[in-house]
Amino acid sequence: MSSHSRLNTTDLNYSQARLAAENPLKIMDLSLRDGHQSLFSTRGRTEDMLRVAELMDEVGFWAVETWGGATFDSMHRFLNEDPWDRLRTLKAHFKKTPMSMLLRGQNLVGYRNYADDLVEAFVEKTAENGMDIFRTFDALNDYRNFEAVVPVIKRCGKHFQGCICYTITEPRMGGDVYNIEYFLGKAKELESMGADSICIKDMAGLLAPYDAYDLISSLKQSVKVPILLHTHFTSGMAPMTHLKAIEAGVDIIDTCMTPYAYRTSHPAVEPLVMSLLGTNRDTGFDISKLGVINEILEKDVMPKYRQYLDDTKMSIIDINVLLHQTPGGMLSNLVNQLKEMGNIDKLEDVYKELPRVRKELGQPPLVTPSSQIIGTQTLNNVLFDTDEERYKMVTDQVKDLCYGLYGKTPVAIDTDVQKKALVSYSRGETPITCRPAEVLEPELEKARKEISDVSDRAEDVILYAMFPVTGRKFLKWKYGRENAPLNGFQSPSAADGVCREDGLKNGSAKKEDAPPKGIGSRAKKFKVAVEGDVYEVWVDDTSKKPVLRDIKLVRPDTSSHAQEHHTHAVWHESVERTPASESGIVISAPMPGMIVRYEKKEGDHVEKGDTIVVLEAMKMENAIATPVSGTVKSIGYNPGDSVQKNAVLAVIEQ
Repeated sequence: MSSHSRLNTTDLNYSQARLAAENPLKIMDLSLRDGHQSLFSTRGRTEDMLRVAELMDEVGFWAVETWGGATFDSMHRFLNEDPWDRLRTLKAHFKKTPMSMLLRGQNLVGYRNYADDLVEAFVEKTAENGMDIFRTFDALNDYRNFEAVVPVIKRCGKHFQGCICYTITEPRMGGDVYNIEYFLGKAKELESMGADSICIKDMAGLLAPYDAYDLISSLKQSVKVPILLHTHFTSGMAPMTHLKAIEAGVDIIDTCMTPYAYRTSHPAVEPLVMSLLGTNRDTGFDISKLGVINEILEKDVMPKYRQYLDDTKMSIIDINVLLHQTPGGMLSNLVNQLKEMGNIDKLEDVYKELPRVRKELGQPPLVTPSSQIIGTQTLNNVLFDTDEERYKMVTDQVKDLCYGLYGKTPVAIDTDVQKKALVSYSRGETPITCRPAEVLEPELEKARKEISDVSDRAEDVILYAMFPVTGRKFLKWKYGRENAPLNGFQSPSAADGVCREDGLKNGSAKKEDAPPKGIGSRAKKFKVAVEGDVYEVWVDDTSKKPVLRDIKLVRPDTSSHAQEHHTHAVWHESVERTPASESGIVISAPMPGMIVRYEKKEGDHVEKGDTIVVLEAMKMENAIATPVSGTVKSIGYNPGDSVQKNAVLAVIEQ
């Protein structure tokens, strides 16, 4: 027994005289991907995963999910970690258990459909670096978006798990869109494409227990490949849904280790193991091994991420999800965005507007990226629409959806909304009906040339091609072209410090140093590099919210720019900058976000309605237009900069 565990199992030998089950339930663990993505904003670090990886490898899981989804974005954008390194590192520790990833079909691990050449290169490199199972889904359940990825998965000899995104438009499964016939039809499509298994992917915990029984029973009669059930705990129904699915013959269930379970994550594995003990679906797992892993996660890992956990609710169940159907990650993004903008009082309006927007945009399942598309447009409608006009600020991704670049929606998009969204759309005002990628130009070679000054490594080129702005910044940090700033966090802590000076590891602290007088013995010290300056920061993280106790500049950057802005950068994601002169028409940020690109430069003549800057908010792009004609007098930021609401983006002189 590990020294980490205080569990006394002397009298609890669950393996003694335990016969092997006739049809043991297989379990896939999601802790190292969907668990931390659901509970603490995908901020889990590789070093913390390695604390339990080899122990988890001994449990007997069917597979462990370790990669994909939002991890690729979050790692390079916020954690200063190379996603490809995590894949290789974890593969070296999971020697017995297959690893699985979440692949968004033609979206890969991003938020738009990518060209076929990039899609094929990504899948090849992912397989080459150690991935075994490709859990593949499309936000619209349009399997034309699988046509580029599946042949590569098969050619690489890997497992293709096809997903059906589960959603409903009625209180229970049924109605004229999402019913048994719909899901069976999708399952047969996947089987005909060569799926090695089929996953029912219930992102918001909407699948009711008796609906699960009917659905799984019908699937087992209709297709031959194994069926896996993935359902989030959000609504509280998931454990009951699991049991009814098991009764119906489901082959595989998704769960998390207890510290990474419940709330908007997944049911815990341990109660399920005990519930099935001695039955014909007994997992065969040793509960004491799970206990050792749990104790490490609970006591040594989870405390680092407390600041990301939602401690505003007493209940671990959100029954409202059954009304608004908003997946947990999407909901937290909406709430945080409203808080940052000072509009949290509009949350109920967002809930009311969301189903209306979803219906007008084709009733898609709410899963990345459709959840972000619907959620961000809903937010825009609530904040910027008037009684006279709806859809005043349409995101670029809604325009792409209306054009057909994401595929075919389950029902037709409202013609008035579609027409408005496509006015002056760069690709044309007539929607396409072909496979979306057929209209996309190859992009890998272009990306290779654009990033050649930093790296020519294939994995780096792929990362940059998917995330040009944040990808370039990360690669410059990676290869020492720029010092990595404290990026994307509101305050430094063990979970989010980014240090590059003196060879310090990310977020490392010299624990032997005594804290300054009056701070408290349990405070931790960090050295944080920000634009060339190095700070000594003392943080007390013993409470639910880490508190900055002391900060001292220990090595200044002597440049005037750094000295002017250094203290501001510690507390905010970016340094606030405004144009030298603000006489003229000021174009300000309508919401917090990141500058993707400027469409105009200083000195350019612009006409009323021209896009000046593209601002990313909630991972969706918003084109900010000029309300007047004139000349661009000044520009306030650079691509990659993060800005607060009302930041001055540009000034137009009439």
